[in-house]
Amino acid sequence: MPADQSPGQRDFPPVGDFDIRIARDGTWYHEGAPIRRKPLVKLFASVLWRDDDGGYWLRTPVEKGRIAVEDAPFTAVELSVKGQGRNQVLAFRTNLDDWVEADSAHPLRVVEDPDNGEPAPYILVRDRLEALILRPVYYELAELAVESPPVGRESAKESNCLGVWSKGEFFPLGPAR
Repeated sequence: MPADQSPGQRDFPPVGDFDIRIARDGTWYHEGAPIRRKPLVKLFASVLWRDDDGGYWLRTPVEKGRIAVEDAPFTAVELSVKGQGRNQVLAFRTNLDDWVEADSAHPLRVVEDPDNGEPAPYILVRDRLEALILRPVYYELAELAVESPPVGRESAKESNCLGVWSKGEFFPLGPAR
């Protein structure tokens, strides 16, 4: 049984590509038009999964088809901070109103665009599905950054970084300058 398949769930052959696209800003499109009904988007998101090769699929009980995702399938649109220091808890609300707390099972990561050097921050929401942290939320996150080495790492490069704590985990955001 494939790792992404639940017990008792049949694995239907793909029907091909569904004409569904998720834009970088988190907007879902069908046949080129935005899907405006949030409950429908939430339904589609509930059957969304990502394969080992990075492809995105919608899988229902009777069919599955590939969809296009420009960046990440979700966006983080709000940040909630409880506590402070190593014990603070950072929670992110997605564009579909799900909340996810940054921790070892839901890590934050920042990827630098090789063309322009701009950071692209993400949080793992579930099952290899990430949310792109929108710029205003990233700025709030950056305000919380502290200079601290990630626990258990000795490299001078890694020990001179800015990052945030959540649930006892340190997540690097970038180099201290």
